[in-house]
Amino acid sequence: MDDVELYREQILRHVSPVITGRFAGFQTSYTREVKVGQPLLVVVFLTAGIAQLLASLIRMNPARRKFKELKKGPEFLVTPLRVRDDLGQTYEVEMHGHLPQSALHRGDLVQLTTRPQKDVRLPVRLIQVVNLTTMQPLTPRIPTMWSHLGPALLLQAVLGLAVFLVIAAVWLG
Repeated sequence: MDDVELYREQILRHVSPVITGRFAGFQTSYTREVKVGQPLLVVVFLTAGIAQLLASLIRMNPARRKFKELKKGPEFLVTPLRVRDDLGQTYEVEMHGHLPQSALHRGDLVQLTTRPQKDVRLPVRLIQVVNLTTMQPLTPRIPTMWSHLGPALLLQAVLGLAVFLVIAAVWLG
């Protein structure tokens, strides 16, 4: 038997929503894509198309994004991090998004608030971390479908929906 096998650290999955322990470090980060709801995306894209059509009729140059580009969804950073409790057990948690580099240092006492992910094979997801050493609460932020679509497209969708409703009211009324 190999010596490495004798001393391999066992990484546990935590089931409680709160983990308190010493920060053991970040693991290698990677990216994951945010899922975009197809029906809602189609509605936003079509109503924005009405506003874009109207803008092109009055010779304005509207912002135009392809459906395929919008369907892909934004990517966000996933960083596994490890915490060691008072009993020496190590737990792995996934952090989605970013935290400042100076926010956590190895050995800091931390309290993590977590939530299970839809895929039960994945570790719990970090919602908030309180660095009890510095008393600093931290919340990682990830992009959402709305930030991916952007304010310009959403404004065009609202305008397109308003134009559609006005035309429908005139036609039916």
